[in-house]
Amino acid sequence: MTERSEANGRRLTTRETAERLGVKPETVYAYVSRGQLSSSRVPGGRGSTFDAAEVDALARRTGRREAASAPGEPAVRTGITLIGADRYYFRGVDATELAARHSYEEVVEWLWTGRLRPGIRFTAPGEAVTAARRAVGALPGHCGSTDRLRVAVVAAAATDPLRFDLSRETVLGSARSLIPTLVAALPTVGGHQPAAADPADPAGLAARLWPKLTARLPDEPSLAALDTALALLIDHDLAASTLAARVAASARAHPYAVVSAGLGVLEGPLHGAASGLAHRMLAEVLERGGAAPVVADHLRAGRRVPGLGHRLYTGEDPRARTLFGLLACIPQAGPALAAARDVVATTARDVPLHANVDLALAVLSVASGMPAEAGGAVFAISRTAGWIAHALEEYGERPLRMRPSGHYTGPRPPQPLPTL
Repeated sequence: MTERSEANGRRLTTRETAERLGVKPETVYAYVSRGQLSSSRVPGGRGSTFDAAEVDALARRTGRREAASAPGEPAVRTGITLIGADRYYFRGVDATELAARHSYEEVVEWLWTGRLRPGIRFTAPGEAVTAARRAVGALPGHCGSTDRLRVAVVAAAATDPLRFDLSRETVLGSARSLIPTLVAALPTVGGHQPAAADPADPAGLAARLWPKLTARLPDEPSLAALDTALALLIDHDLAASTLAARVAASARAHPYAVVSAGLGVLEGPLHGAASGLAHRMLAEVLERGGAAPVVADHLRAGRRVPGLGHRLYTGEDPRARTLFGLLACIPQAGPALAAARDVVATTARDVPLHANVDLALAVLSVASGMPAEAGGAVFAISRTAGWIAHALEEYGERPLRMRPSGHYTGPRPPQPLPTL
């Protein structure tokens, strides 16, 4: 006899119970064996049924209940970021409002702990900074910022004997020191790299990052724009790098390895590096005096115009909208901002694509005399905090739960042994 729900709807099959609880069927029977759930046998069959009210009560106690996902689409429980039609939220709060009112470090601390700590500053241990700078300094000169950050993470991990302690407070302590260590490990543009970090540095992370991106002296509006960009980019649900970070955390990799997994995905051209393409496009628009020939060249070569459109938003990316508002208050950003608007207007004649955050980052980098890869560095450093937030969630889940089954398409066995 097949397992099925009883007609009155008050009893659930094992499969239905697992779906309500967001666990595997084996976990349902583990709940039964621990006395957390009672079951009844299906008359004349081998399956069990469960009281729906009791299942719902267990779901409320464990917090494991989740919304149903689309057929064939894996669901990952997360309470970090919700993306709506034209805005996104960190733990239910509008992320753009958080970024506008609070510094990057304040938003990160709140996202990690639920506590707002005004004026908080993350500090880097001297030993970690020294090791990271030595490792980064040994790289060839042509290496990019992502190469440097990946090496810096490994070096910082080697100095932390507590990295294998996955308790929440220890992970948070490591994360608070890792992010400023990454910034400190990057070489200063056109300047001398100091020998060691100053643990008492009162400057915010954006102020410390600025000289790693450009030799120009910052003004207050430009630093505010960079700080806001960092806060806006902390997380964006299960982007490719975040999913990789969660897979690593599911295997109980330590937080430095989780960040390394996320950075590895950023090495691909389709995630995290798009602002560099938009930077080069804007520079060319400024050089050629208009967007039309540049857009035409991109389309003629079969390339997408960078910095436009986002599959999760029907209109303008709310992160771009917020950054453009700040950039409009910076006089030196005027030409790059006009070039970006020219690109949007030119492409809108045929396809109504809106600006995304990569285009806004490109305006900031072009206007500030930063290299094309600067936006990628901003993205990576900011998103490190999001990867840590997701790792903390994943450490509370069943280990190795992210293990999809492959759909084998090779030759059917048994096949003969290969011969020479």
